[in-house]
Amino acid sequence: MASGGPLERVAKAQAQLDALGADALLVAPSADFRYFTGLPGHVSERLTALVIPREGPATLLVPQLEAPLYAALPNTLQRRTWADGDDPIAALCQVLDAAQARVVAVNDQLWSGFLLQLQEAAPDRRFVRGQPLLRQLRMVKDADELATLREAARRTDVAWEAFCASARLVGQTERALAAQLRAALEAEGLETVAFCIVASGPNAASPHHEPGDRVVQPGDPVIFDFGGTLDGYYSDCTRTVMAGHDAPPEIADAYDAVLEANQAAFAAIRPGVPCEEVDRAARQVLEDRGYGPFFIHRTGHGLGLSGHEDPYLVAGNREPLQPGMVVSDEPGVYLAGRWGIRIEDIVVVTEDGAERLNTTSHELRVLP
Repeated sequence: MASGGPLERVAKAQAQLDALGADALLVAPSADFRYFTGLPGHVSERLTALVIPREGPATLLVPQLEAPLYAALPNTLQRRTWADGDDPIAALCQVLDAAQARVVAVNDQLWSGFLLQLQEAAPDRRFVRGQPLLRQLRMVKDADELATLREAARRTDVAWEAFCASARLVGQTERALAAQLRAALEAEGLETVAFCIVASGPNAASPHHEPGDRVVQPGDPVIFDFGGTLDGYYSDCTRTVMAGHDAPPEIADAYDAVLEANQAAFAAIRPGVPCEEVDRAARQVLEDRGYGPFFIHRTGHGLGLSGHEDPYLVAGNREPLQPGMVVSDEPGVYLAGRWGIRIEDIVVVTEDGAERLNTTSHELRVLP
């Protein structure tokens, strides 16, 4: 798979603007912005925008005081600054005029306040969503992106093993355990810890539970869902463990069913397979095992410069998988008021199948 970079990605976007019927692509600071520049951009009340015309160099419009943040960008990217007291919308209109942009595709993260002002200042322009183009570009990762995602996953796995080697669950609060796992992730050099769910006992029945003051009890299943970023690219992994002693038969059976569903989804991931077929493979296992009503979310989501992005492994999504797509494989079972189980790996679609980026054990571990 070919490597890429900001200039190559700008060129790809320019080549696809015709399909949107657009003359330019307008991108505000966001994961899309980082995809084209390599920098996250600064989100504030001061307008920053990247304008990619059909032809010629892209232009970055930035507040004057923030210009040093972008000094490392290549000279092939034109720079224009505006000072406090200037009208940034007027400056943006001038950039669009220079690009002869009558139809402008806009990314989803441009603040509505900016877009409404732009529409008012340029009533003769038409604005369309840029996301159909952006999702197609970002869904398939190049070799450089895949290398970063692999390293982010590797560091996350190392952090999990270090946590398991030292953690004492019973008697600790979810919040304290989350702090310990965050510290392990930071020690592995992830630039941010994007999320760290610790959900014990009945709290584990809530897939997006926020760690709180509940004290972990012996016999609790505990879900850990955690990830961070490396050069802007996300990791994401979920493991369920038992606190204090082995799982009773009911929980052990449910865990085995979730693991079987995880394996079935992984086996279904290959080029050409519709996304919904992967979801169906996992769901069928849990339905056959009697847990169908307790699997209450999609099987997976895309991962890259955003923690959740296209493609989504969900019923109704007929989009075929392609080599270079990166998705989560995370079936779960949730019994409200009692307990929950989830197992998640990040998976790359390869030329002839799939590759797991997370390699830590799937066994139902018991931690003291």
